[in-house]
Amino acid sequence: MSTQARRGNTRQRIQDVALELFSERGYEKTSLREIAEKLEVTKAALYYHFKTKEDIVVGLLQDLGRPIDELIAWAEGQPRTLETKQELIRRYSESLRSAEPLFRFMQENQAAVRDLSIGEQFKSRMLTLFELLREPESELTDQVRCITALFSMHAGMFSMQNLEGDPEEKRKAILEVATELVTAANPPNRRPARPDSAQTVSP
Repeated sequence: MSTQARRGNTRQRIQDVALELFSERGYEKTSLREIAEKLEVTKAALYYHFKTKEDIVVGLLQDLGRPIDELIAWAEGQPRTLETKQELIRRYSESLRSAEPLFRFMQENQAAVRDLSIGEQFKSRMLTLFELLREPESELTDQVRCITALFSMHAGMFSMQNLEGDPEEKRKAILEVATELVTAANPPNRRPARPDSAQTVSP
């Protein structure tokens, strides 16, 4: 294994352990010393990869952001058809497969994430996905459907933990509901929205 590969594995281990501790104890209550002890490495070894806790969170969110950015770039190059929007939701579901621990951390540490600049970047990505799902001048109810489609996929990762069943089947159920919402928000032969309903809803 190359030195670069070993360093990459160490960086990933630090992120995984830090995320576990952040979720268990909270971001504010977890120290770099505790992360180092859990990893059984020195603080100096930890500092080689990350100088602060914020650096760790930024790295985690950047890892999540890359596939979302690729998805946005793909969608922006496609025709704005219902089929494109359904595929966008499907691909977004795929990008969330390994992100459950990170979303749990974000849910349980909202104040900390909100104070980080990377939190604004994530919000911006969600707004872009929303704009790609909704039609300009669409009815307010259809805009709400598009927002709900996105956030049902996030919320589903937590709420479905309390339901029995195969994790893959639960993921498919969440995707089915999100797809139904997007489909309902983009019916064929849509009539133009009424002027008083041409409002934009922000997630």
